[in-house]
Amino acid sequence: MTFSDFNLDKCSDGLLPVIIQDATTLRVLMLGYMNREAFDKTVALGLVTFYSRTRQTLWTKGETSGNHLRVVDMYSDCDMDTLLIKAIPTGPTCHRGTTACFDTPAEDGFIRSLASLISRRHAEMPEDSYTTRLFIKGVKKIAQKVGEESIEAGIEAVDGNRDRFIYEASDLMYHYLVLLEQMSVPLSTIERELLNRHS
Repeated sequence: MTFSDFNLDKCSDGLLPVIIQDATTLRVLMLGYMNREAFDKTVALGLVTFYSRTRQTLWTKGETSGNHLRVVDMYSDCDMDTLLIKAIPTGPTCHRGTTACFDTPAEDGFIRSLASLISRRHAEMPEDSYTTRLFIKGVKKIAQKVGEESIEAGIEAVDGNRDRFIYEASDLMYHYLVLLEQMSVPLSTIERELLNRHS
């Protein structure tokens, strides 16, 4: 994809609107604009670079704060007049110090964030981590915990205890994510399997 591929006839001042989405959590982070130079610099550096309409100059996100947006994937929309960039943020995206410029619920995408944290724990194995202890005990112990938490969640559901069910279901989800990591199966693989079954 090149900047020339886009249809800018409908775009304000010939600038391309760019939506930034967290590649891990899928949360929408911000909206910015690019001219050809900003687009080309983004592709060359792998760091999202915008054209500032107020300052009328290029700015690479994070050039002063260090909170860069590292490009993972880029997609055009169906009319070729908007760009979606999936990126990995290295810190808050918004100038307010918040995760995103849009005040969507904080829990949006948290399961994916947790899966990413579990993956880092597996790679780094910090000594004071419960997750590390699970990985040390191995797949049998992790699978056992998934089974135990599943039974406990089921019991609370049958008893009609909603609050306790939420608690036990959360334990189940955490241990399930640990088991996925132990088995080297990312959430996206499970999503793909479910999509295949659905279609």
